[in-house]
Amino acid sequence: MQIQDLDIPDALKQQYLGSGIRELYPPQATCVEKGLLDGKNLLVAIPTASGKTLIAEMAMHRHIAAGGKCLYIVPLKALASEKFEEFGNKGVRVGISTGDLDRRDDALGRNDIIVATSEKVDSLLRNSARWIPEITLIVVDEVHLIDSPDRGPTLEMVIAKMRYRNPAMQIIGLSATIGNPKMLAGWLDAELVTSTWRPVDLHQGVFFNNRIQFAEGVREVKQVSKNYDDLNLCLDTIAEGGQCLVFVSSRRNAEAFAKRAAAAIKSEDPALAGCADRLLAAAQTEMVKTLATCVAKGAAFHHAGLSRNERSIVEEAFRKGWIKCISSTPTLAAGLNLPARRVVIRDYLRFSAGEGMQPIPVSEYRQMAGRAGRPRLDPYGEAVLIAKEAVQVPELFACYIEAAADDVHSRIAEPTALYTHVLSLIASAFAKTRDELSEFMNRTFYVHEHRQGRLMHRAVDAALEFLISAEMVLEVGEHLGATELGTLVSRMYIDPRSASAIVTTLREREEYADLGLVQLICSTPDMPKLYARNSDLAALSRMMEDKADELWLPLPTDEEEAEGYYRAVKTAMLLSDWTDELPEEKICERYAVGPGDVYGLVESINWLLHATSQLARMFAPKFYPQINECEICMKNGTRRELLPLIRLRGIGRVRARRLFNNGMTSPEEIKKHPREDIVRILGQGITDQIFEQLEPKNKSTDTTSVNGERSAGQSTLFRFG
Repeated sequence: MQIQDLDIPDALKQQYLGSGIRELYPPQATCVEKGLLDGKNLLVAIPTASGKTLIAEMAMHRHIAAGGKCLYIVPLKALASEKFEEFGNKGVRVGISTGDLDRRDDALGRNDIIVATSEKVDSLLRNSARWIPEITLIVVDEVHLIDSPDRGPTLEMVIAKMRYRNPAMQIIGLSATIGNPKMLAGWLDAELVTSTWRPVDLHQGVFFNNRIQFAEGVREVKQVSKNYDDLNLCLDTIAEGGQCLVFVSSRRNAEAFAKRAAAAIKSEDPALAGCADRLLAAAQTEMVKTLATCVAKGAAFHHAGLSRNERSIVEEAFRKGWIKCISSTPTLAAGLNLPARRVVIRDYLRFSAGEGMQPIPVSEYRQMAGRAGRPRLDPYGEAVLIAKEAVQVPELFACYIEAAADDVHSRIAEPTALYTHVLSLIASAFAKTRDELSEFMNRTFYVHEHRQGRLMHRAVDAALEFLISAEMVLEVGEHLGATELGTLVSRMYIDPRSASAIVTTLREREEYADLGLVQLICSTPDMPKLYARNSDLAALSRMMEDKADELWLPLPTDEEEAEGYYRAVKTAMLLSDWTDELPEEKICERYAVGPGDVYGLVESINWLLHATSQLARMFAPKFYPQINECEICMKNGTRRELLPLIRLRGIGRVRARRLFNNGMTSPEEIKKHPREDIVRILGQGITDQIFEQLEPKNKSTDTTSVNGERSAGQSTLFRFG
């Protein structure tokens, strides 16, 4: 099927033709035949790199040409940024929204395509964004994640809500292979498009004894290292002019492999030296210095412990072909379009608490294997598992290569998921009675899958009971309505159990303490927590003894609850060190984490502190000023004494501390000093910025980013300046 013959806007046609795309791939042509451009719902389950994005783009431009508006839902912020860039510069307005979860972001409605995470779309629905009724097409990328215990319930509810709000809307679900696609397509009232076609042939095999056993034959691999099969596979790929991804089970393993690969590759590419210099310029930890050393020699590791900037440098250098090998945890496979000639799945067992080492699911193997083969660059792609014994070769073929795709199932009936979604339905007026609530839940994938849905309705009743007892929902006769507390909790996008714990504790406390507040928030279901190893317990116990007057929650007597308590305390300690201005390197060393972990924890608690300040305003106003200040200190990583300074735009914790240590403790004090004193400390550009703000006509220092996120001074971990 030729691009020239398609019923899509001419501007898009010319874009495709200009970039060398003249004919649709077979799965793309099937989508057109099944009504893609005629408004038909589609579930597209085809392999990675088979052209799913172009399918969505053609449909979106068709809707825009007819006066419609499109919503593109992704599971991760990194993917949102990637799609935002991909859809841009093609004659339509593209917006991205991954920011604060209590904003309507009405300005987004000026765009033709809005890219957002499922959580952000859910919050927009809760906050009644005015442009939602204008959506005529919704594209759900990675729709199989409806099966995810974490993101699945929110994604399922977003789809159900959007279809309820806009019943005439077209929906396109995009996925890799699904075991039960007819079930999911039936729920979506969608035409099903499945295919095994790929633009680059994928060969899947198992490596043992210096040979890769493929279904179609055997390939010998030169032995360079006597001890490391993964390194031999990597070097074999590079020798042929390809790149390699090696997936391992842990960050430590990823870093260890990258060091071995760098020592073997020994690249002297000047472009890599430039990448290494960029990494070293901001490096504050040994981990990043190690990464820079590896990158300079042509290898890298990639995991969530790295900052966004560090991961971006690695990804860019790999896409440009400079880095020859990346070792990674599976997060890279799920979150980025980063293909390679050969993918090595070295570790197919993963530790699971209480169960020991368990095989990874088939879906995860397929996600990693799907990265093999770069379209228009590689003649083929290879996905290779490594066997440790001869007997494992047929076992790995059976368990992964020849195995059927995993089925996807609804996760919405999980009681913990329903607390927040039942409250949302009531607070957003999707359901005003128990009957209407049941009627809406009958629209879910769960009820479509299980038909009778009795378990679902029992779980809904249990959630309602909690919400009523927590005074978030009122039931008067047949009517259900959200209280002021329930409305706020839903709008702030936090778990009702978190809100209940926060409000109860704030009401009970007589005196305020930052550490107690942070401990409370770290104990809630919404807050990610560090693991507390047995080796941590002695230090944690000493800290708890030293800070007993500041901690708000006592150690539980139940041993099963103690683990969660220690994890929350350890997380609170890290965040307390962050606001105490402990250097990043020290924090990472003390808690055995990476800069990306610190950033993630700070980002998570920032939102929860903001929500807590709003709850305090309503239920514990005496603590509101201190909580509000704690929020600003956490956002900037500073002590309270720097608050007057970090309110100035362009002043983060490093610059604020320099000013403070030089006797300039407030904007008023700065004005008393000659400009040259400030220039000596901060440089000319920042000094000019500060004095512009100190002029009477320009007192306001509040800024809003294009992404709709508030900022107060230094808002992220890695731009301290």
